[in-house]
Amino acid sequence: MPKMVKIGIIICDRYRTCAGGKCFRALREREGAFSIYKDQEVEVVGYTTCGGCPGGNIEYAPAEMKKNGAEVIHLATGFLVGYPPCPWIDYFKRFIEEEYGLKVVLGTHPIPQKYYTTHKALGTWDSPDWEEKLKYVICDEETRKKYD
Repeated sequence: MPKMVKIGIIICDRYRTCAGGKCFRALREREGAFSIYKDQEVEVVGYTTCGGCPGGNIEYAPAEMKKNGAEVIHLATGFLVGYPPCPWIDYFKRFIEEEYGLKVVLGTHPIPQKYYTTHKALGTWDSPDWEEKLKYVICDEETRKKYD
């Protein structure tokens, strides 16, 4: 039996009413950032927002998720594709890793094609730093279109 990985998902507060449909579909299909769990069982042990800029919930939510067994925290794709993308994402990642000793993965579901098209036109992601941030969620066009 494959090892069970317990994860927490934190979403950007501007999407606070999101029911998680794209994230949970991507988890089920092992697409986007969840492709890293291709041969593993995954249990979601927490799902919440960052609490709004500048991420007040980032200080507390990972602790609760860790108490529930979380080994990995995913900062949802919304942090990467919003207009503008979250200016705090690098800090959130460093803070969670340092304070809680948890691995942090940037992204959940694949980037929807409509966001990809707009950000490419704006030049938002035209740097090696962004290439690294998007590595799990950029996917191919066919996959991106499934998440529009």
